[in-house]
Amino acid sequence: MNSQPFPGFPARSNLTPLPDLFFSKLLPEMDSLPELKVLLHIFWRLYRKKGNMRFLTREELESDAVLMQGLDTGADTAAVLHEALDAAVNHGFLLHAAVEKDGQSHDLYFINGEASREALARAEAGEISIQPPRPAAPAAKKEEQPNVFVLYEQNIGVLTPMIAEELKEAERLYPAPWIEEAFREAASLNKRSWRYIQRILERWSTEGKGSGESGRDTKKKGSPGRYFKGKYGHLVRR
Repeated sequence: MNSQPFPGFPARSNLTPLPDLFFSKLLPEMDSLPELKVLLHIFWRLYRKKGNMRFLTREELESDAVLMQGLDTGADTAAVLHEALDAAVNHGFLLHAAVEKDGQSHDLYFINGEASREALARAEAGEISIQPPRPAAPAAKKEEQPNVFVLYEQNIGVLTPMIAEELKEAERLYPAPWIEEAFREAASLNKRSWRYIQRILERWSTEGKGSGESGRDTKKKGSPGRYFKGKYGHLVRR
């Protein structure tokens, strides 16, 4: 398990919609944490699938490192998954079909809804294409570079609308590695202030840093000042 506390959701995050009935009908009837985890995960996975035939196979779920890690409590994780799926089917939250395809048996799971019932009928009629299992994205332990909003909240504090606008402007003007390094440098000096970090970035943009490249558009030809229009443009040497 991760010993570090969750730092909070960034200002700009991908969202997965859930029906209102999930909260008013499903949650009150659910008494199993694994069942809840599996159902939420299936909503997340299916929302990112394309087409009308949206389902997940048991093989896909078993090979999903994110899901299986969340179900790992020291017991047989595959058995925990199977019990959770059976419970969700028995409650009517999921639809299940066992179909034969290319000489193999597959268990398919759909969110219970009108479109899914139509898809289920087509699946049972053999009108399906089953692809090899693919891991969920992002991978369970993939390290992603934090954006400027996450860096601010992790190193300074609560984000205000005014600061958010300045952060967006800085993100437009400076390369992401510069911003991350500026936050790191300020934190190492215990200067946890956005103004201090701004001065670091402004200094790098005017005096050069490393190879001297000074902005997101470093591949374009022309004077550096051309790429720093806006609030900090007057600080760039021309």
